[in-house]
Amino acid sequence: MSSLKLVAFDAEDLAVVSAHLEESTLTRADMAFLPKAQRFALVVKRRDREDATAPHHLTGLHFERVTRVQTLGMSHDEHAALTLIGLGFTLKDDPAGQVSLLFDGGIVIKLDVECLEAQMADLADLETGP
Repeated sequence: MSSLKLVAFDAEDLAVVSAHLEESTLTRADMAFLPKAQRFALVVKRRDREDATAPHHLTGLHFERVTRVQTLGMSHDEHAALTLIGLGFTLKDDPAGQVSLLFDGGIVIKLDVECLEAQMADLADLETGP
């Protein structure tokens, strides 16, 4: 397994993470907000953008210093499939801002953060099937 690990501390860093996660799939059950730890975490099935023949990866992503989470257009169905189309960061009161997770169908998750601090890491390779 070739493992990808990235960190993001600004909008440019997050754009790199976003490019690697584009078209990743997950469900609502694959996400969690831990208010006491101020962490928002998710696990996705990510395809390798550089090698289309490589197996998909199970990839974790988490944001630190999260003070609030808002969802827009999200189904209450824990197992409904979601496709991540991008991540963005808007600076509000330096260094605080808002992270946006954009999904197909106009679904958005907004994270209010004290500052941008994110980590992404491949956890395992997944079989791609025959």
